[in-house]
Amino acid sequence: MLRRSTNIILLVGFFIIILFSMGYAQQTTKVGVVNAQEVLEKSTEGKRVIAQLEDKNMKNQNDIAKLDDEIRNLQTKLNTQRLTLTQEAMMNLNSDIERKQTKRKRFAEDSVREMNELSARLFQKVQNELIPIIQQVGKDMNLDVIFDLSQSGTLYFNPTINLTEEVIKRYDASKAAK
Repeated sequence: MLRRSTNIILLVGFFIIILFSMGYAQQTTKVGVVNAQEVLEKSTEGKRVIAQLEDKNMKNQNDIAKLDDEIRNLQTKLNTQRLTLTQEAMMNLNSDIERKQTKRKRFAEDSVREMNELSARLFQKVQNELIPIIQQVGKDMNLDVIFDLSQSGTLYFNPTINLTEEVIKRYDASKAAK
């Protein structure tokens, strides 16, 4: 057990020495970071996309609320008129309630699916438009690597390498030119 621990420590030490020696032999890597989430929230096109999704979601929620009201009204009618309705009328009302509940459930499921598809399509479009802009910023600044802060799990970075504002400015300018 002790021999194995010693071997592991020696192996780790050997790799550390190799990594440090390689680091001194190579040139410095120039790094930049972009917060894609912030670009989406602050750019003109990103705000438009978010507003479009919020509008669609609000419309869906209103339509679901209308169906809920219709179901509630039918249930109230059934409860208040239960003693005066014929058996056939009660069966028809119950059938109407079940149909409305099924319609509401399907509409809600379809709405979620449509929202997911729409948001994926719109976000993909924005991402496809951003990639060439980010690449150009990287070339203009002679950077070797640009990381996306919103997906990297980065805990710390020097704010001087943050390119987000520059990307937003160029993205807005590219959309204004069209």
